Amino acid sequence: MGEPIRVELPLTQDKVAGLHAGDSVLLSGVLYTGRDAAHKKMVESLDRGEELPFDVRDQVIYFVGPTPPKPGQVIGSAGPTTSGRMDAYSPKLIERGLTGMIGKGLRSPEVIEAMKNHGAVYFGAIGGSGALLAKRIISAEVIAYPELGTEAVRKLVVKDFPVMVVIDQKGNNLYELGKAKYRKK
Repeated sequence: MGEPIRVELPLTQDKVAGLHAGDSVLLSGVLYTGRDAAHKKMVESLDRGEELPFDVRDQVIYFVGPTPPKPGQVIGSAGPTTSGRMDAYSPKLIERGLTGMIGKGLRSPEVIEAMKNHGAVYFGAIGGSGALLAKRIISAEVIAYPELGTEAVRKLVVKDFPVMVVIDQKGNNLYELGKAKYRKK
């Protein structure tokens, strides 16, 4: 494994094209948070013909519901949540231009197909490392759905936020590649 790839956000299509399953990446810039309750609200807004709380084009959504910050902290523990809970909503956001998602666990065939058709990547973050990941978050601001509490949509500014490309825009899936490699041994 070589040096991590440093990516300055926003995550444009040319940056997406340079990422491959298994790549270790350090993200810096703005990303947004959202879990299933926020995703449901966003997709319902789209279904009503309304705008989203932020333009998802070339953006990354981190599937996280951070804990409240302690005094002196920007944010509390911010570990990834299980991505499958967003699978019903992600294809519609990817069609609108979302290029990156961060979470943990498997994604549905429908999400992977949308990623291949529209150019998006799925990053994995390490579950259980929320306190460490929070140290890479420079600022956090609630920008939508404050009534959802910890699940409100936040705009985060991150510096060298460590993730791994689990599924790239061609549909190469680290979970599958890893199993195949293991079977060969």
